Amino acid sequence: MALAAPTIDRPDARKRAYSLPLDQINVADGALFQNDEIWPYFERLRHEDPVHYCPEHEFGPYWSVTKYNDIMAVDTNHEAFSSEPSITIFDPDVDFQLPMFIAMDPPKHDAQRKVVSPIVAGPNLAAMEPVIRERAGKILDGLPRGEVFNWVDKVSIELTTMTLATLFDFPWEERRKLTRWSDVATAGKNSPLFVSEDARRTELFECVDYFTRLWNERVNAPPRGDLISMLAHGESTRNMDRMEYLGNLILLIVGGNDTTRNSISGSLYALNLFPAQYDKLRADLDLIPNMVSEAIRWQTPLAHMRRNATRDIELHGKTIRKGDKVIMWYVSGNRDEEVIERPNDFWIERPNVRRHLSFGFGIHRCVGNRLAELQLRVIWEEIMKRFPKIEVMDEPKRVYSAFVKGYEQLLVRIPA
Repeated sequence: MALAAPTIDRPDARKRAYSLPLDQINVADGALFQNDEIWPYFERLRHEDPVHYCPEHEFGPYWSVTKYNDIMAVDTNHEAFSSEPSITIFDPDVDFQLPMFIAMDPPKHDAQRKVVSPIVAGPNLAAMEPVIRERAGKILDGLPRGEVFNWVDKVSIELTTMTLATLFDFPWEERRKLTRWSDVATAGKNSPLFVSEDARRTELFECVDYFTRLWNERVNAPPRGDLISMLAHGESTRNMDRMEYLGNLILLIVGGNDTTRNSISGSLYALNLFPAQYDKLRADLDLIPNMVSEAIRWQTPLAHMRRNATRDIELHGKTIRKGDKVIMWYVSGNRDEEVIERPNDFWIERPNVRRHLSFGFGIHRCVGNRLAELQLRVIWEEIMKRFPKIEVMDEPKRVYSAFVKGYEQLLVRIPA
C-alpha cells in the first residue's frame, strides 16, 4: 500500500493546528505524536510564538522553545537553565525520586558522567564494531522472506538490546528484561504498557534488585570494562543509594535502547516514504554514514528535554520566571526552516548533516551518540549487502508519548 503523505502536508491536520487560539496549544500531548499530527503545531509556534507558554497541562504549566537557535541558547546555558529535578515534562513523585546524572548539574553531573564515558569512547567502540556487525548479520540472515513481519521487534529492538546487554555484561538469555524495563519506565498513562504507577514501581524495583545482584558480584571483583563494574568502582558512583542507582540504570537503559532502536525503524520508514532517496542509497553505499545522521535528525528519537529556570531570564522577548519549566523541543528545532534547508525532507546527501539537535548540546550532550551512529551505520551496511529493498507495508504504529518519539510496529516485507 502507498504510505500517507507527511502530516505537515495534510489539510485536516493543518486546519486543526491553525484554528486553535495560541494559548490553547499544548504540544506535550502524546496523542499528537501517536497520530503523527504534531508537525503543523510546531510549524505554527516557530512562526508565531517561538517561546510559547502553555498555562494548563496535567503536569503543570510550561514554556515551549521551538526554534533551533533558541534551543541552543537554553541547552548551552546550564547556569540559568538547570536539569534538576527532571529532564521530562513531569515531576518525579515526592516518594519516588530517581536521581540520575542527566538530571543533575555540575559538579556532580560531571563526576558521574566521567565514570561511564570510557565505555563509549573511540577505542572501545572500535573493539565493539565487529561484535555488533556479527550480531547484525545473524539477525538479518534469520529474517523471513516474502512474508510480513514487525521490523521493530525482530530487528530494531533485538540489535539494540544485544548491544545494551554487552555494555552491562548482562545475562544474555534474559536480555529482553532490559527492553521491558526501558518500555515500562517511559510508558505514558495512555500506553498499553501502563497499568498503574504502583505496577510501574514494582517492575522498576525488580530492575534495581536484579542489578544490585550484579553490582554485588562486581564490586567484590577487580574492576572490569562493563557499566556495572564501572559504577561499582567509580569514586563518584560507588556510594550511590538504591534510588540513585535505579535512576542511573534507567538513564543508561533508555538512552541505550529507545533512541537507537527508533532511529533504526525510522530510517527504514523514511527511505520508503522518500523512495528516490532509497534509490540513491542503493546506487552509492558510501552515503550510508550521511544517511545515518539524516535519519537521527529526521526521526529525533527523543522529542524533548526539559530545563528549569534558576532565575528570571528573557528569551526571544519573553520573560521566563525563576522556577518555570522550559521544554526544548528538539523535534521542532530539527525542522526549523531558518536553519535546516528542506527540513521536512529526508535528504541523505544533506550537507552539514550532523548539525542536528537530536543529541542535545552543552554538558548534557548524549554520552552515547557515537555508539548510536555506529549501530545504525553497521546495520545499514549489513542490510544493503543482503537486501536491495525492504518494503514498508503500512503506516507505522507509533508510541503514545511526547518524550520518546518511537514506533511499536513497522510492518515490512523482504521480497522473496
